Amino acid sequence: MELAHNETVFDIPLPIIAHPHLDELLTTIRHEPIPWKEYQRMNLITLEELAMIEHVENKSPKEISSTMSEHGIHYAHLYLELMRKLARVDAVQKVLVLIHDMLKEHDERIELFHRASQGKTDSLFEPFHRALNINDEWVAIQSSRLLTLLICSSAEEHALVYDFFRWITFQLQSRQMAIVELNVQMLSGLFHVPSYRLVFWNTPHAVDSFLHVLMKKTVTPQRLYEGLFSLWLLTFEKQVCVHLNKKYDVIPTLMEIAKYAIKEKIIRMVIAIFKNCIQLAPRSNLSAMLVAKVLPFTEHLSTRKWSDQEIVQDIQMIKEALEINFQSLTTLEVYASEVETGKLEWSPPHTSENFWSENAIQLEKDQQRLLKMLTRLLSSKSPTVLAIACHDLGQYVKYRSKDGRLNIEKSGAKQRILELMTHEDSDVRYNALSAIQKYFAMV
Repeated sequence: MELAHNETVFDIPLPIIAHPHLDELLTTIRHEPIPWKEYQRMNLITLEELAMIEHVENKSPKEISSTMSEHGIHYAHLYLELMRKLARVDAVQKVLVLIHDMLKEHDERIELFHRASQGKTDSLFEPFHRALNINDEWVAIQSSRLLTLLICSSAEEHALVYDFFRWITFQLQSRQMAIVELNVQMLSGLFHVPSYRLVFWNTPHAVDSFLHVLMKKTVTPQRLYEGLFSLWLLTFEKQVCVHLNKKYDVIPTLMEIAKYAIKEKIIRMVIAIFKNCIQLAPRSNLSAMLVAKVLPFTEHLSTRKWSDQEIVQDIQMIKEALEINFQSLTTLEVYASEVETGKLEWSPPHTSENFWSENAIQLEKDQQRLLKMLTRLLSSKSPTVLAIACHDLGQYVKYRSKDGRLNIEKSGAKQRILELMTHEDSDVRYNALSAIQKYFAMV
């Protein structure tokens, strides 16, 4: 699966933003009457605007299409003007229904709004951006959808996208999955514009909120695919690939998603994400992928039959990169990768006396980086990780004698290990006790 790094949205179709919830809201608002004539008498709209509204409101799609084919630019002018000047929620709701009808199955008509706004001092985006703050679900959803279409079809970058991403970040935290899913679709469209990917990446709490959506067990396969597609677009940025797993530990999560996926397209997206991460930031991701058992997973995938030849090539590329990396890794590097990712398992380095006699001192390099990481793992919720961390710190003390004892006192590891001696898991208790015995043996 390929996408050029400099590809813009003009090379691809406009994003499809659709959801049954959106349809339900549309139906409800459409059937609510609105007193346009009264609003005209109140001078909220002009007689000409009233006539134009009545000409298309509640008309059939065929009639609307015919009108837009002939007078579309005039209706774009009308709707922009109404969005700028109307403040009543019911009126704004109806204008957004009218715009929906205009664009239905004809998203290319979004270009009419760009043409209609030329020469205007008021920004094309501002009326819809302002509408995001109206306390109405339909208004917020439809305005954000239109903003996405307008931004993605614009030839210029817009500072407004910074605020828009902050708004989307808040929506991703909604308890309504429909709202979350619609906003993921919007992100998919916006991420097709390369310059906006890092804007989202640098938006406070944006990536956390987005990744949390992918981790929900209740997400449907289609919505999961949409989320993975958005993440794949993000990974065309080197900065994202360098820091994504370090900051958010996504590789194990993606592995779990792919392992239990029924749909081929889910696996294909995970593989595509892995491919980008390896190509753009191999040093940041290969070791973590080895720890997460991506290599045996790709070996298994390579034996399956696939309908898409491209995924076969991607699987082979990832497998070969991991094999080369695995062969070049020292035992210490394999061990360090486990500690760095926090995914400790009873692999050979942990139980090898020879490994510890040669490498215990390595925990103190780079200002005790690995030692500090092991100490933090003593707060893990995983009994296996707790047991191995206790064991490793015990081995460290055993082979670093007085220096080791002093270092685990200063780091707070000794106190935490003492607490773990009463842990509910017997393996944790055993390894904590063993570590403390080694500590006192050095006194």
